[in-house]
Amino acid sequence: MLDGEWHTDAEMLEHDEGGEFEREETSFREWVEDDEDARFRPEAGRYHLYVSYACPWAHRALTTRALLGLEDVISVDVVDPVRKDQGWEFAPEKEGCTPDSLFGHDYLRDVYTEADPDYTGRVTVPVLWDKKEETIVNNESEEIIKMFADAFDALGDRDVDLYPEGEREEIDEIIDDIYPSINNGVYRAGFADSQAAYERAVDELFEALATYDDRLGEQRFLAGESLTLADVCMYTTLFRFDEVYHTHFKCNVKEIADHENLQDYLRELYQLPGVGEVSRIEHCKQHYYRSHEHLNPKTIVPVGPDYDLSEPHGRDSLPGELPADLA
Repeated sequence: MLDGEWHTDAEMLEHDEGGEFEREETSFREWVEDDEDARFRPEAGRYHLYVSYACPWAHRALTTRALLGLEDVISVDVVDPVRKDQGWEFAPEKEGCTPDSLFGHDYLRDVYTEADPDYTGRVTVPVLWDKKEETIVNNESEEIIKMFADAFDALGDRDVDLYPEGEREEIDEIIDDIYPSINNGVYRAGFADSQAAYERAVDELFEALATYDDRLGEQRFLAGESLTLADVCMYTTLFRFDEVYHTHFKCNVKEIADHENLQDYLRELYQLPGVGEVSRIEHCKQHYYRSHEHLNPKTIVPVGPDYDLSEPHGRDSLPGELPADLA
């Protein structure tokens, strides 16, 4: 959007001089804080989340919301997984999608202009909306999940601490480490504008996956014995990898299924209460293969592969345990 107007001819992807994909920063960066002087305070029913099941960043927010039991605290609307030249669209007739329950808009871009009539920037998910202040609080996934795990923690139905105060520095370091090589690494490969940039991204991606596969052979979770937000951030990329990134983004050196520890780790996370319900691979496949016509001009969606993430994982033999509300 430019000054509140939608432009279909705007360049969707940015690259540096070497063909490296560069992700644009998000625009709304306010925080919900449990402080009596804060503009945005945690309250049940006050906040609304706009998401796509297809988007790994929005999937982070949905997964954290599910693990903390915040379903009755923060409401959700889901856009059409297929994004064309008009941007994210509401398509309540499609399975798993909803209307815009707050405003009745046809497009998510109109929610952005509700917050800022002169908004300039990309229209992305997730979006955390404040019904009281009538504005977007934040559209940066990492910050949203940290708010959920901190400010909203006491409002959830589950006694789960995904961001313990004494471990936050380590958790943040892991999140920062996996982002460029793994979370964004698949995009750096798929959206690379040169052979060199693509190969550099792929090399870094699979080196990082090998490192974490080794680590997870010795410990149950990324930060050790406890499930944290670092695991949420890793999960949403691993969930899409074999059925999307491996083929669509040419990340085909190996599958996650070829990494014994990562595959079992993925199964354990998928099987946690509430997580499987917000993990919809068909939305993911419809989005990537039908939205990125520059990569897949015929928009044909692959039938396979067909992996069963409900199979036994054996991770409970490693040191550490899940919170009682998730066990």
